[in-house]
Amino acid sequence: MASGQRLVLGLRRAFQRALAVVREVTRPAAPAVGLVSDALRSRPALLAENVLLRQQLLVVHRQVKRPGLTQLDRLVIVGASALTGSWRDSLLLVQPATVLRWHRQAFQIIWRWKSRRSKQPRVAPETIELIRRMARENALWGAERIRGELLKLGIRVAKRTIQRYLKSTDRPRPSGQHWRAFLKNHSTNIWACDFLQTYDVWFRPIFAFFIVNVGTREVVHVAVTRAPTSAWTAQQLRNATPSGVGPRFIIRDRDSKFGADFDRAAAAVRARVIKTAVRAPDMNATCERFLGSVRRDCLDHVIVLSERHFRAVLAEYIGYFNRLRPHQALHQATPVKGAISQDHGDVVSRPVLGGLHHDYQRAA
Repeated sequence: MASGQRLVLGLRRAFQRALAVVREVTRPAAPAVGLVSDALRSRPALLAENVLLRQQLLVVHRQVKRPGLTQLDRLVIVGASALTGSWRDSLLLVQPATVLRWHRQAFQIIWRWKSRRSKQPRVAPETIELIRRMARENALWGAERIRGELLKLGIRVAKRTIQRYLKSTDRPRPSGQHWRAFLKNHSTNIWACDFLQTYDVWFRPIFAFFIVNVGTREVVHVAVTRAPTSAWTAQQLRNATPSGVGPRFIIRDRDSKFGADFDRAAAAVRARVIKTAVRAPDMNATCERFLGSVRRDCLDHVIVLSERHFRAVLAEYIGYFNRLRPHQALHQATPVKGAISQDHGDVVSRPVLGGLHHDYQRAA
């Protein structure tokens, strides 16, 4: 008898463990299993169970403000709401707007999955780089303008595809032409001029006047004086244009050393004077950069003895600057193109400004 009881207890425990395993395995499919079992039950039993479950939900709704729902719970609620006409009245744990939000999120997930599966033609890396290059070099062009330029080259790309690849280089379109764009578009016909003040060995002020070609970085003219006036400055512009032909534009600041005389001299050679704004040195950036080079490369290492000495020092430095010194803005070329050095022979150096700089050439 005792052995029979032990057998029954063992079978009962084994059945309970098997039932627990089945419940654990079928837990994700519990709504489907319940739907199948409810289809075999009578209507009065379903109504009674519905009343029981609704009453419990009312109690939970009164006590728990924000119940925790899993992704499976949300999916079941959304699916059941789609099949139930009165789903708004049946919701107790969440608001109808929440169910609608879950439905939109599920739609987005499905759409992303379909989009990844759709096979779209890939754009060649060369075409992508060409699109970005066109955007960098043409600030006023949009996606449609670039698309037309690509069609000229036999490359067919949709407008939206071009917009996607322009995101990394997309910048607000300028409402007008910026100063940098103006200088770039007219640099070959622009001169910039300015004064540089320093002191001689006796601490007396002395001035140097420079005219620089913005496009080539060549120093067109240099002059030295103790007392610059408007008439003297205008005469220097005439000396820089002996043939009577000048640039299209001349950039200058609002210093009184220019004045009306300088403007009349510029008009005589058919040049338009562009005055920079007050306290805006970047509007004459090329000349300001050159004046900094003169100080760092020359005047910071030389004591000016006299006006004549100052003129000789500047003449030697300007010759080095125009013909021998490589410029980063010109891709390491010189403003004035000289003879190309041969690629063989010994390298010899020639001192400039007493050895402050050196020029390296190959011996003939």
